[in-house]
Amino acid sequence: MFSPNRRTFLQGMGAAGLAGAGLMPRSAQAATSMKFMCWEGYDSPDIIKPFEEANDVSISIDLITDSPGGFAKLAAGAWRDFDVVATDSPWVQRMGPAGIGEFLDDAEFADVYESFYPQFRAPFAPLDFDGKTTGLPTRWGWVGPTVNTKYDTLENWRSYAPCFDPAYKDKICVLDWGDWPIMPMALYAGIDPYKELDDAELNEIRLVLRALFKNTRAIVGDLSVAQKGLMDGSFRTLIGGGTYCTSALRKDGQKEIMSIVPEPKDGLKQGIIWMEAGGIVKDPVDDAKAKALLRDLTSPEVAVKLAWTEATCNLVPSQKAEALFTDEQKDVLQMDYMWEAWDKSHFHNVAPNIDQMLEIWSQELAAAR
Repeated sequence: MFSPNRRTFLQGMGAAGLAGAGLMPRSAQAATSMKFMCWEGYDSPDIIKPFEEANDVSISIDLITDSPGGFAKLAAGAWRDFDVVATDSPWVQRMGPAGIGEFLDDAEFADVYESFYPQFRAPFAPLDFDGKTTGLPTRWGWVGPTVNTKYDTLENWRSYAPCFDPAYKDKICVLDWGDWPIMPMALYAGIDPYKELDDAELNEIRLVLRALFKNTRAIVGDLSVAQKGLMDGSFRTLIGGGTYCTSALRKDGQKEIMSIVPEPKDGLKQGIIWMEAGGIVKDPVDDAKAKALLRDLTSPEVAVKLAWTEATCNLVPSQKAEALFTDEQKDVLQMDYMWEAWDKSHFHNVAPNIDQMLEIWSQELAAAR
């Protein structure tokens, strides 16, 4: 059965038809308003206001607090209300095949790719689906032990072994952040959590989490609590956060706080690269302005602002932006270490067995308490 897409539908109906369909407000504002679903930081006035003024458009922001929840909202039908999304890259990658996102023409964004580090240029596998591009990378970092070098050495954290050492009992802070603390422990156990797992491998993950919880009761969901414990020496490390936990402290002058990636163990990389990306929602009312916003977010000038926000500081894929950072900003972002971390890490994706792993986490945590 024929079903016109949203843009065709809006263009093909007269004003009376739109009013009758209850769509008149959306159409009337089509050329002057956009709706943007994003993480905190992308909504900075320093980023949004110049774009609004340059493009004669008003942007309405919908902040998300978790990427799966944002994707679920779009998939449930809210995609009709949005134009652009900036969220964790695995969910942007899924928007196109789910029918709620536009695929991009790499040639149209060739100049953007040219401004990126080679590692992020097209064809870029983490945002590819069957040879089609689903979005553009915007921010990134790595997950590994976060260490206060006033109280411990980075050398001790070239492995996750201290997590299970009685000498560190109750000095390990594990962030209760969904899959983020599970994946490093799976890797330490010799399991690649990004592939389909059998029962034996899932049981190994259960056992390593059980051992982790036996050695620490500090399972913390509040980042500020975790950071306070790290700064005063109560915690020797944070597990499951990495650079996302580090940058704000380093920005405030706490340069002794660093996040690193452990050395490969038995040939298996131990680090994880996380990345955010921007994507265009299916049938945006103003396709040109949606593309313009995506292009703006990845420009060198805006990339620097996106990297350095009130909430957090993160790396960006723009190589041209590197020249715009001060030496202090580069130091805060640990830019001298970023490619070592990259080379020792897996790229984060939605794990096939994530529901089972989260259930195991909940069961073992409840038993430990």
